[in-house]
Amino acid sequence: MMNEELIAQLRSIVGAEGILPAEELRRRPAGFMRADTLQASLLIRPKTTAEVSSVLRLCNREKIPVVPQGGLTGLVHGADTAPEHIVLSLERMHAIEEIDPVQRIAVAQAGVTLQTMQEALEPHGLSFPLDLGSRGSATLGGNAATNAGGNRVIRYGMMRAMVLGLEAVLADGTVISSLNRMIKNNAGYDLKQLFIGSEGTLGVITRLVLRLSERPRSQDVAFVSLNSFDAVTAFLKHMDRALGGSLSAFEVMWREFYELVTTAPAKSAPPLPHGRPFYVLVESLGAEQEKDSARFIAALESASDAGLIADAVVASSERERAGLWAMRDDVMQVARYGWPFTFDVSLPVAAMEGYILGVRRTLAERWPAHHCWVFGHLGDGNLHLVIHTGNDADRAQVERIVYEPLALVGGSVSAEHGIGLEKKLYLSFSRTSEEIALMRALKTTLDPNGILNPGKVV
Repeated sequence: MMNEELIAQLRSIVGAEGILPAEELRRRPAGFMRADTLQASLLIRPKTTAEVSSVLRLCNREKIPVVPQGGLTGLVHGADTAPEHIVLSLERMHAIEEIDPVQRIAVAQAGVTLQTMQEALEPHGLSFPLDLGSRGSATLGGNAATNAGGNRVIRYGMMRAMVLGLEAVLADGTVISSLNRMIKNNAGYDLKQLFIGSEGTLGVITRLVLRLSERPRSQDVAFVSLNSFDAVTAFLKHMDRALGGSLSAFEVMWREFYELVTTAPAKSAPPLPHGRPFYVLVESLGAEQEKDSARFIAALESASDAGLIADAVVASSERERAGLWAMRDDVMQVARYGWPFTFDVSLPVAAMEGYILGVRRTLAERWPAHHCWVFGHLGDGNLHLVIHTGNDADRAQVERIVYEPLALVGGSVSAEHGIGLEKKLYLSFSRTSEEIALMRALKTTLDPNGILNPGKVV
């Protein structure tokens, strides 16, 4: 339990500005989290890895649970706290320590936000290709801890593929500096992978070495409507082949989601008429705008000639490109009728249409007036379902309707959001008992007192 002596010891480590009491913690912006999930007794804000190490060493000795928090943009209750917890925030560790244009790497502290990193790279002609709607508040440490995905996974992969090295602090204060700068390094186990995607349960990530890419010099974006799911999958294959590897995003919206984000009070006007069953935002990033745009238009025209797309609009300016992406990113419209249940799943593309039809059929049988919006990164097998029944007590029933069919098609209950507290009960739908046993063994080995983000994942 926390007492004045322990608080004084923590204050001696991080300084007066590095510790905030519970009442101030609950007055802070909570991102996507509800106030009742932020019940910790203290917020600790270290400025260095050494301070993180000292804080964890003390908490481990006293068996005080520690919940690492980033930008609070997670959606699976992975950062929830209880009164006996303390929050460890790396918000004061926000330095970009190095940008190396030759090696094409950046070294940054974990509290740097994704958008800050993206903007810092622009003068160097480089990019960090991870991108998501919460880029302004999501932190790089949080992105790594949750293995974030986002809009351009089809081309660049998940966060895991963009981290060359990292530094992490174990529960007992041991610092693991695995700050590798090379793409190729087969010298033993790749220890950074223990911490990427572990949601702060195995260690606290403090610094990262990021793999950068040359900044694209061309961008082409179109929005198309299609009459069938078969046409969607054929269009994906067609564009990927026709663009010769430059396809960077393939975002699909089922009709209901498209109409939601293009109907007032949403800010976007519909770029194409309502009524088609499917809509796709497709993007290509390349090197020569004039040549790449000609190839992009030719690919769309040949798709139209083949009967794959019903209608299309092509963005002709940066403003129009940003407008199409803003429509896709306006996911908060799903709260229009009250706070819904959100799901993030992955499954084979060929199984998607039948899966969605089955989920919707079951929902309609039980809640005829429900809402179900479907959209997502279909190009990499990831769909988001957002469901509103009007009653929070329906959550468990809805979860089983969404998750149980995934086990039959080899799908995952979490494509990119993680497990947290919300999906623990369903982890066995996507992982074998042997895998879960190994996860528990890793947790016990690295955090024997169970102080790091207790109760999450396994």
